[in-house]
Amino acid sequence: MRTLSAYIVFYRILAQKTVMTVTKSKDPIAEFKKWFTEAEAAEPVNPNAMTLATCTVDGRPSARMVLLKDVSDQGFTFYTNLESRKGTELADNPLAALCFYWKTLARQVSIEGSVEAVDDVEADEYFASRSRMSRIGAWASKQSRPMTGRFELEKRVAEFTAKFHVGAVPRPIFWSGFRIVPKTIEFWQEHQFRLHQRVLYTRAGDGWKMERLYP
Repeated sequence: MRTLSAYIVFYRILAQKTVMTVTKSKDPIAEFKKWFTEAEAAEPVNPNAMTLATCTVDGRPSARMVLLKDVSDQGFTFYTNLESRKGTELADNPLAALCFYWKTLARQVSIEGSVEAVDDVEADEYFASRSRMSRIGAWASKQSRPMTGRFELEKRVAEFTAKFHVGAVPRPIFWSGFRIVPKTIEFWQEHQFRLHQRVLYTRAGDGWKMERLYP
């Protein structure tokens, strides 16, 4: 028993050297916002980058990096061409998973949930905030579909640049946003010897259940 107690004390001393910043907060969205603010200060490039995993109705998964554009109590929002692979998969199977990994902070957040479309007003407001060339690019790109070469894309960009000239660039009907409404949110903090800390929040009615997981 003395030997076991000594190991426990030794581990606790090591664990103190890596502070776990996940609190016992009952609000994982507030906790995420806290982590995200710290990531924005620490990560040099795209702290809002996240892996988005989707799946076809017959179980074929796919994943890619997208950019988080909003987080609220309603969920996590990103925008895309609705005719892209992710857009069509989400239309057919409105379930998704997200994963943020911030290397400089040795942290990860994993999210799973259902997916809903943002409304037109929200999509219009975000689209209008994009640079003009990004708005034209949304019109020009037949996202996820084959093209013969780069010139084909450049030609389409030129065509839509001429079409809109100096006027407003409206949001294409095939371009909008999705919001992942979380069912689970897991916070992961790296520790020595692979003894990482994991805290899982699971939606329970109007609130959340919190539990700690083995690494």
